[in-house]
Amino acid sequence: MTDTIVRAAVVQDHPVMRDPETAVAHTATLLKQAADGGAQIAVFPEAFIGGYPKGNHFGAPVGMRMDEGREAYRLYTLGAITVPGPWVDALGEAVRAAGIHAVIGIIEKDLGTLHCATLMFGPDGVLLGKHRKLMPTAAERLIWGTGDGSTIPVIDTPIGKMGSVICWENYMPMLRMAMYGKGIELYCVSTVDERDQWQATLRHIAIEGRCFVLSSCAYLQRKHCPDDYQTVQGNDPETVMIRGGSVIFSPLGECLTGPVYDEQTILFADLDMGDIARGKYDLDAVGHYARPDVFKLIVDERPKNAVSYEGEPNDPA
Repeated sequence: MTDTIVRAAVVQDHPVMRDPETAVAHTATLLKQAADGGAQIAVFPEAFIGGYPKGNHFGAPVGMRMDEGREAYRLYTLGAITVPGPWVDALGEAVRAAGIHAVIGIIEKDLGTLHCATLMFGPDGVLLGKHRKLMPTAAERLIWGTGDGSTIPVIDTPIGKMGSVICWENYMPMLRMAMYGKGIELYCVSTVDERDQWQATLRHIAIEGRCFVLSSCAYLQRKHCPDDYQTVQGNDPETVMIRGGSVIFSPLGECLTGPVYDEQTILFADLDMGDIARGKYDLDAVGHYARPDVFKLIVDERPKNAVSYEGEPNDPA
């Protein structure tokens, strides 16, 4: 990557549940706004297509599964999309119309299982890669499956090496190391973590990886959810369920924009890509600051499928 300036955007807005058509249209509007602000890359929150079901317990006390939880799950699947599929094509067209790179959080449906994932697009609308969340956190494990090593790409683009890590996956040191090993420069974080403490995590990653960290968090109010949505936060339409906190950090830990809370917004920052080399002058976690004679990480990138089919399909004749 040559020394250049890349204008980046992190989108802080609400997801749309149960309605992929409206969700894609909403995303297209935000992509255009990011492009109109001069962005060359836009990062969207976790589960932006499909929605993050904050506060819904899916009727699952320990040792029990209630009928209301099964119905809540059925309704949740309505917003999920298949990859590849028509809604991915529609997202690609929206990205192409905006003419920027994009990282978009989705809920992916694969047979009967849902995955929290991100899609990475080029400015021509081509899907460059997909990342599935390796380890859902706490109650997320009830509704989402786990990813594997086959979907942790870092993609070499004209604006820098781009990769995606979702929310609390960022607390997995070995996953971070795997991303650093691939030379990540634009470390894109799609999240719903709104805590003040989250900012320390993001700053640490920027410093540790000597990369730009672009973190997009949702801003969600009860009124953005379906009327029959069951949540422990209650039904006051103005209740803030996810308050945001989107931010961008430089490779030396400087806060370039944000964090911003309690509003829908798009944050912009100009990234001096030369700061990556300036940072690695004294710290390269997988280079001169590594000790491979003492520590070694092995990453298995083979897909782990429950069923594999070998040989030719049976001839129906």
